[in-house]
Amino acid sequence: MSNISAAQFFAWIERYAAHIAEQKDYLTQLDAAIGDADHGANMHRGFQAVLAKKDDLQNSDIGALFKGVAMTLISTVGGASGALYGTFFLQASTMAGTKTELTPGDFASVLEKGLAGIVLRGKAAIGDKTMVDALQPAIKAYKRSIDSGESLEQALSKAVSAAEEGLKSTVPLVARKGRASYLGERSAGHPDPGATSTVLLFRSAAESLT
Repeated sequence: MSNISAAQFFAWIERYAAHIAEQKDYLTQLDAAIGDADHGANMHRGFQAVLAKKDDLQNSDIGALFKGVAMTLISTVGGASGALYGTFFLQASTMAGTKTELTPGDFASVLEKGLAGIVLRGKAAIGDKTMVDALQPAIKAYKRSIDSGESLEQALSKAVSAAEEGLKSTVPLVARKGRASYLGERSAGHPDPGATSTVLLFRSAAESLT
């Protein structure tokens, strides 16, 4: 099974930035229903700022790349999304360290470290109608696939499917965390914006890491 290079990880970030740019209005519409109506705009601003640092980031080791992404998001993105995605990439950077390539198994550990950071920061669990509803099952599906000897392509495909199912599961939920929780029962019937951008994160990985 092929390793994943730092260059491929930067391509993942670039692809994600492109998806966010394409979907920023949709993400903001979702957030308008149950949040501050800024998720798409905030994420787009953050990842455009990341792309502006391309010359530095694309020549970094993986840990430095993820840390650069994290610090840029934290410093440029308002609202919860900057803090949460920033935490994800910051924790991921500590696991990746100074490596210039990761095995697919290493990447599972990096993803798990990022998830743990988000859970610790946001105190969210499955069923709270947050990005965790998509992120946790996606990472579990990816790790299970890699551990069973399947290819990186298969593992990422299963991660995308699990993220999509997690996103669907948020629609009927009543939010228990974040701004959406202020709406109570009125938050039901809408997909979670953070879970939606999480699906895009894994779609981008499937398109750029294999």
